[in-house]
Amino acid sequence: MGQSKSTTGPFRVCILNQYFVPDVASTGHLLAELAEQLAKSGVLTSVLTCKPSYGPPETWQPAASYEISRGVEITRLWTPRLSKDRLAGRLLNSSVFLLQLLFRLVIRPQRENEVFLYTTNPPYLGVIGAIVSLIRRHRYVVLLHDAYPQLAVWCGKISAGNVLTRLWHWTNRFTYRRAQETIVLCDAARQLVCRTYGIDPERVHVVHNWADGEALHPVPKASSPFAIANGLVEPFTLLYSGNLGLYYDFEAILTAAGELRNEPFRLVFIGAGARRAHIADSIAHLKLSNASLHPYRPFTELNSSLNACDASLVTIAREIEGISFPSKLYASLAVGKPIVALSEPDSELRRIVEDHQVGIWAAIDDTPGLIAGLRRLMSDPVLCQEMGRRARALIESSFSLSAASRAYEDILRRANRA
Repeated sequence: MGQSKSTTGPFRVCILNQYFVPDVASTGHLLAELAEQLAKSGVLTSVLTCKPSYGPPETWQPAASYEISRGVEITRLWTPRLSKDRLAGRLLNSSVFLLQLLFRLVIRPQRENEVFLYTTNPPYLGVIGAIVSLIRRHRYVVLLHDAYPQLAVWCGKISAGNVLTRLWHWTNRFTYRRAQETIVLCDAARQLVCRTYGIDPERVHVVHNWADGEALHPVPKASSPFAIANGLVEPFTLLYSGNLGLYYDFEAILTAAGELRNEPFRLVFIGAGARRAHIADSIAHLKLSNASLHPYRPFTELNSSLNACDASLVTIAREIEGISFPSKLYASLAVGKPIVALSEPDSELRRIVEDHQVGIWAAIDDTPGLIAGLRRLMSDPVLCQEMGRRARALIESSFSLSAASRAYEDILRRANRA
């Protein structure tokens, strides 16, 4: 792949992702935490991203084009801010970002011992690394958050056998085979990459997402300003906070809320995404007086809003696991809330929740089972407290930022030696 390499001098990592703090995208916040942790460990860390544009315009906060924040060098490129809910807008936003990246990385002065971490946001971002590696020495790792074109096919945006899908698979194969290593979020994603693109399993690593246990921590619901302001202190409250996207299943919980309307139960959604309008329509159509829908909260209020409940909803739609995995699981664990998980029976989400006894699980289409589980939690606050304590302990033992950062650094250093 080019010139001989040196392993002397400081180790450098450059993270590339379309969204980064202060944007509301969860991946941007996760990567900010990772970047800061790598910097603390002595890695010279930089980020190439764009100005905030993920959520609705009211969430866009001012952000410098260049800054050094908490030891991380951040460069934010200009892109159009067209709605990502429209295909044309999303394509134009990402295309402008990618063209700028390609130009910058080709002309950028060579830095010794630098490895690039390409995410899948936008989903074809890694192809920039593959192209640059044909031109100059460019060691890179792919971090798979959402698998495309599989997700686009699942959503019905494109068909499984058309020209675009075949071209996308060819591009992915090119990207993964040029990469030194690949990081995925669960075992199903590892199988998908290895099986679909013929990648050596030794070069594909499962590293779960994490939550910052210092920034996110348990607080009594009665102390949460969000809970107080929205009348959530007394009733049993189930909270969903995050992306209201197409690949999360909300039908069972909306139906369950209707069945529980005469009981001390509240269902709260916080976030935005392609299914937000559908959720709003369902709340109105089903006359769910016990359900409410709220916009994203500022990141400074995240710990307060995540603690404004008795349990956290984590859901993933049918045939999605491996294509995507819900990162909101880890934030919910960090604030010590029981998890109400909805997934397919063979899901890794189910295994985590049941094996560690940190919540309840129900199949996506098992509304009676979900209602029974919710009533069990509602009737047994001691059980909820025990599950919450185990949830917090699980973050500290298995899904901490420090543990994930060490795993990332090991893989990135391995890529530099390849």
